[in-house]
Amino acid sequence: MELFKVLDQMEHEEVVFCNDKEAGLKAIIAVHNTNLGPALGGCRMWSYATEEDAVRDVLRLSRGMTYKNAMMELPLGGGKSVIIGDPRKAKSEKLFRAFGKFVNSLGGKYITAEDVGTCPEDMKYVAMETSYVAGLDGKSGDPSPITAKGVFLGIKACSEWLFGQSDIKDVVVAVQGLGHVGMSLAGLLYEAGARLIVTDIYEDRVKEAEKKFNAKVVSADEIYDVECDVFSPCALGAVINENTVERLKCKIIAGAANNQLKDESFAQKLSERDILYAPDYVINGGGVINVSIEVSGIPYSMEVVEQKLQIIPTRLKEVFNMAKEKGITTAKAADMIAESKFKKKG
Repeated sequence: MELFKVLDQMEHEEVVFCNDKEAGLKAIIAVHNTNLGPALGGCRMWSYATEEDAVRDVLRLSRGMTYKNAMMELPLGGGKSVIIGDPRKAKSEKLFRAFGKFVNSLGGKYITAEDVGTCPEDMKYVAMETSYVAGLDGKSGDPSPITAKGVFLGIKACSEWLFGQSDIKDVVVAVQGLGHVGMSLAGLLYEAGARLIVTDIYEDRVKEAEKKFNAKVVSADEIYDVECDVFSPCALGAVINENTVERLKCKIIAGAANNQLKDESFAQKLSERDILYAPDYVINGGGVINVSIEVSGIPYSMEVVEQKLQIIPTRLKEVFNMAKEKGITTAKAADMIAESKFKKKG
């Protein structure tokens, strides 16, 4: 990877490599854009195959946060961080406090929170070293259930757009990934009468979904081949790629994962296959809405959160309408709307 060339292309402002040998910390913080305010984005912990994979992920994720925060009408820019390590084995107070010190060194330019592989307990340790952290217990807490609620509202909006009704009773949804968000989403879908097909890399999670939601369990690879109405990626990114796009047997792609498309060319491929794609940074904006209330300093209220979540179906319909009117992909339409909000004029 030609790092500075990539940074120029993606228009990042700052990337910080964090190394603390004693704490076992190897992390990267990426600040993409602060035109609208400080860069807010969660901290992901994952066992990346290579360090280059981690760099690539944090760059794409941080860029996505700029677009997401703009689409949610928040006075915040976009950033993200990743910690390289196994979230089931490598966590410690020392690790997260070391990470907190690096966050603090940016002086508020970046605000962190939990993400895939991290939780409010981890953020408690981060908060021992910096005030630039959100999603804490006793405040807005774990944003995952709110992210799931936003995705749920988005799926209903997609159903209304494509099928003429928001009722999803008996709609078949294939949920890929049963982490905090995926499991919460599965519960909401089940309560609404949807029929579930699920997969996850952890056996305990699929057994839980099978028992609680009467879900059909398939392997990680088989999920791309199942007949369904909605494919809902809720794990890691780039799952819509050259190996999967032609296998999908769905009408809608609407999930919580970030960067679901390997690159923008796959938006066109989905369009050609008449698959409605809900741009990920629009449909999964519920979590950042939740955290933003804590960051703003106003008293946290679930009623306020519920009201603000309505921007998700509203934005999706705006995206779908623009795509239809201009003859472009939904991904391109979403980018155009977001860029009109955060890019400086002239």
